[in-house]
Amino acid sequence: MVNIFKKRTTIYKIKVSVMMGKLLQDRIFRLPRIWSNDELLKFAYLFKDDVVNVSGWKDFDKNGKHYKDYFINSKNYFMTNANMDSGLQGDFENEIELDLSKEIPENLYQKFDVCFNHTVLEHIFEIDQSFKNICDMSKDIVILVTPFSQPVHYAKDKSWLDYWRLTPFAIEKYFKKNGFEMLYMNCNENLGAGSYIFSIATRNKLNWLEKHEDFGKIKYSCNCGIKIRWFKLLFNLLKK
Repeated sequence: MVNIFKKRTTIYKIKVSVMMGKLLQDRIFRLPRIWSNDELLKFAYLFKDDVVNVSGWKDFDKNGKHYKDYFINSKNYFMTNANMDSGLQGDFENEIELDLSKEIPENLYQKFDVCFNHTVLEHIFEIDQSFKNICDMSKDIVILVTPFSQPVHYAKDKSWLDYWRLTPFAIEKYFKKNGFEMLYMNCNENLGAGSYIFSIATRNKLNWLEKHEDFGKIKYSCNCGIKIRWFKLLFNLLKK
C-alpha cells in the first residue's frame, strides 16, 4: 500500500513537473510575442507610404496574422531576407534579398518610410553594422523589437545562433549614433515570462509627438528578469 502511494505520488510529481515546464516555456516565449504584437497594433495605422519588414522571414506574427495586416494605411509593403536557411522565401511579393551583416547596396539607402524589425538583431554577430543598416534604409521611422530577458535560443544545427541582449540605454545609444531620436520605448513585465523591448525612433521627432498620446514616453526600467527567477524558483520547489 505504501509503495503504491509512493508510486502515485511520483507519477503526480512528474505530471506537475511536465505541466509546469510547458507553462513556463509558453510564458517565456509566447507572452512577450503577444505583448509586442499588441504594441505594434497601437501605432502601425499611423504609418503610410512604404513599409519594410527587415529580415521578416514569412512575415508571420505567430498569432494567426501577418505583420503586413498591421500596417493598414501603408502604400507599399516590402520584406527583406538573407539568402540562407529560414531566410529568403522566393514567393513573397516585394521580397528583397538582403544580408543585414553586410553593408546595404546604395539603392536601399533611405528607400523606405518605415523599417520594422522584430527579434532579429540578437541573432546577428555584426550588430553594429546590422543596426546601422536598418536605420540607413529608413527615411524617417524605425520600429524595433528586441529581447531583453529571454533564454538563449538557437538552431540545433547552429545555422543561426543567439548573441546579444540590448538594454534600453544601448538601443537609445545605437539610434542616436545613426541619426535617430527615441519616440517611444516600452517593455513587458509579465510574471514568469520573457521580456521584449519595443521601441520607435525617428529622424523627425517634432513631426510625430502630437500624433499619438504615447509618443514621448520612454521606459528605461525592465525588471522582468527578476520575476522570471522567482517563477523558476517556485517551479523548482514544486518539482521536489
